Amino acid sequence: MGRTQPHPEVSQVGLQSVLEAMVDPVRRSIVTQLDAAGEDLTCGSFDIPVSKSTATHHFKVLREAGLIRQYYVGTSRMNALRRGEMDETFPGLLDALTTREA
Repeated sequence: MGRTQPHPEVSQVGLQSVLEAMVDPVRRSIVTQLDAAGEDLTCGSFDIPVSKSTATHHFKVLREAGLIRQYYVGTSRMNALRRGEMDETFPGLLDALTTREA
């Protein structure tokens, strides 16, 4: 899997940290897009209305909250939703946070 960033164990992450990370609409959009894609995505493939440096901050917050895992493939930083771990630790939470109202 190449180089990786430090990631917390999801079992060590508190619910408050996850909710604080997801309160921001840009971060919620990143998680929702990752969930909908069903595969790992590069940082540049997200449709988010922020600068590259601001996006980097949002990815860091999500990583530190245990929601995503980041790793490199060559020079591309990949993002993976930690759905399995999140569902095990907080059953139903990601479904509730990524469901859009019709």
